[in-house]
Amino acid sequence: MIFKKRYKKNLKKRFLVTFTHPDSMISDQFRMIRTNINFLTEEKKKRNILITSTENGEGKSTITANLAVSMAQQKERVLLIDANLRDSNIHKIFKIENNTGLTNVLTKQISLEEAVIQSGIGNLDILTSGSVSFNPVEILANENVKDLLKILVNTYDIVLVDSPSILEFTESRVLANHCDGVVLVVNRGRTETDNIIEARRVLDLANGNLVGAIINEI
Repeated sequence: MIFKKRYKKNLKKRFLVTFTHPDSMISDQFRMIRTNINFLTEEKKKRNILITSTENGEGKSTITANLAVSMAQQKERVLLIDANLRDSNIHKIFKIENNTGLTNVLTKQISLEEAVIQSGIGNLDILTSGSVSFNPVEILANENVKDLLKILVNTYDIVLVDSPSILEFTESRVLANHCDGVVLVVNRGRTETDNIIEARRVLDLANGNLVGAIINEI
């Protein structure tokens, strides 16, 4: 399937170290993370990965955006989905519009082809959160999400899903069940050990496959 994409030109990218400073030490760390994810999920050539955290404010969206850029720089065809319908940030980081997106696709207001945006960075496409939803759980717990992920994983080499925190919001547990792997972002000096243990327990109950954690020191 070939998507029609809206290409946003001349947009200053925020917080994207892997884009603005690809030779930096931080960018090298993201390349290491990318390699580790590839090793941990090597049995599947195409896969979808959920990125979550124990609570808000741990830098999850920035981590996810930089990881997506790093993967796209290696010629992989990547789709970044903003499934954080409560506090979406991906469109802010990439400085793109968010008039329509995931919510509009799932509620069949627009087609997937109309919603996907070309970032202009390698083979990275973005599906923003879309119109504000007053019931994120109902939208993301729908079978349409599972069907959508099946379509996308057969179109892209990897699909990264930025989700709300796993301990605070039910929809992240539903999404974890639909994804091939889950990566937990924790903030050094902020994230409580008990929260990490609880996140692991919650993911086990949701049949989520925790493949690793990223320690964010920012």
